[in-house]
Amino acid sequence: MRKIILLFILLVSVNSISQNKQLLYNFTAVPQSLLTNPGSDVKYKFYFGIPLLSGISANVGSSGFSAYDLFANNGVDFNEKLRDVVFSTTRKDKAAINEQVELFNGGFRIKRDEDQYDSYISFGMYQEFDFLSYMPKDLAILALDGNKDYLGKVFDLGDLNVKAEMLSVLHIGYHKNVNDHLILGFRGKIYSSAANLNSTNNSGYIYTIPSDKGIYEQVISSNLQLNTSGISQYTKSDYSGNIASDIAHRTFFGGDLGLGFDAGLTYYPKKNVQFTASVADIGFIKHTKDVESFVYKGYYNAEGINPKFLGGNSAGNVYQEFKAAIPLDTLYTKYTTWRPAKFISSIQYSFDEERPDDCDCLNYNPETVYKSAVGAQLFLMSTPRTPLMAFTTYYRRKIFNSLQMKATYTIDSYSYKNIGLGLSSQFGPVNFYVLADNLLEYKDVSKANSLSFQFGLNIIFKDKE
Repeated sequence: MRKIILLFILLVSVNSISQNKQLLYNFTAVPQSLLTNPGSDVKYKFYFGIPLLSGISANVGSSGFSAYDLFANNGVDFNEKLRDVVFSTTRKDKAAINEQVELFNGGFRIKRDEDQYDSYISFGMYQEFDFLSYMPKDLAILALDGNKDYLGKVFDLGDLNVKAEMLSVLHIGYHKNVNDHLILGFRGKIYSSAANLNSTNNSGYIYTIPSDKGIYEQVISSNLQLNTSGISQYTKSDYSGNIASDIAHRTFFGGDLGLGFDAGLTYYPKKNVQFTASVADIGFIKHTKDVESFVYKGYYNAEGINPKFLGGNSAGNVYQEFKAAIPLDTLYTKYTTWRPAKFISSIQYSFDEERPDDCDCLNYNPETVYKSAVGAQLFLMSTPRTPLMAFTTYYRRKIFNSLQMKATYTIDSYSYKNIGLGLSSQFGPVNFYVLADNLLEYKDVSKANSLSFQFGLNIIFKDKE
């Protein structure tokens, strides 16, 4: 049973990666780049996404191990592979899932005067699922071996650190061309949480030492709490509703509500040198509906011959004493969670200026367009412990008028060989894009520590050339 519990923990941890969208960021051929920086330098007259198809993304991976480490058909006993995974990971190994589906999306320019357009409105709504967990190293060892071979070792209950949420986000953004060098953008967001699970501020310890009064002295100090909202109703025996419709109701503003914002800028110190920066998801959700929290708080000291805490047949009724000292309490108190805030910045150098073959070069002075660019990006995301970080270098190329490309190389805590490729095509008003990273891992995805992709369909109307 302990191995089943442990395997469940590891399987949850393997489906993970951070929310870094390095291919989409500043790839302005794709309208969805405005969701990573509301101050992106976009050139469309207006656009709209195909509902439910304009933006679909998913990310999976793990910083500690891959599926191959557990399930490889290599003749090694599964129990041995399980032990190898547990002891090769650390409490710093992270796990995170992010999935998004755009429900609708659009944007249009606002005309300042006859020939100039200096602002932009964008809006939409998307569904999102977030999961983040750190590897519970000490708890995994306890589940696998118990503590009999670890006299004097202090097992840290604070290793338990996990949160998950399903929500929808309604947003509207405003983008302003301040002058020829500076663009500023802001996006307001309304969050509607369908379900939340949060257990991130845990502490406590377990240790066993030789005792002067008995064979062993075992000490448990526990300060564990799991907060949930939008979940408990489905676990009740008298629940008679429809899970799908109830989740949909909570997702579309029938759940817990919150507010947030994004802000960003694009700055050109020179025509072919660009600097961008953005912050995203600076916001919170207030959980007030269907709230249920489970709390294990207390201190217990037991002396004797290997006291057992998992059943009621222990000598001296140790189990009942343990339950009285560290009871399971159920609370129904409101709580607040913060969204995982993100910061992204980039520097870009453009070259290979594009000019029409039949231009009058003496009088030709259009807005400069470059076919190629190289650059670098920095990504940071807040977590309950240390921030997630990634550094990306990239090359952008306008291959044809109807096809643009962005290639990336990213270093993060999941991989040092993450090569990605994004393509955006434009045939008439129809825009189709596809982005994928860790391309080297596709030859055997079971060995991959991270994989992600995004694709979508938009209708884009540009100025006539």
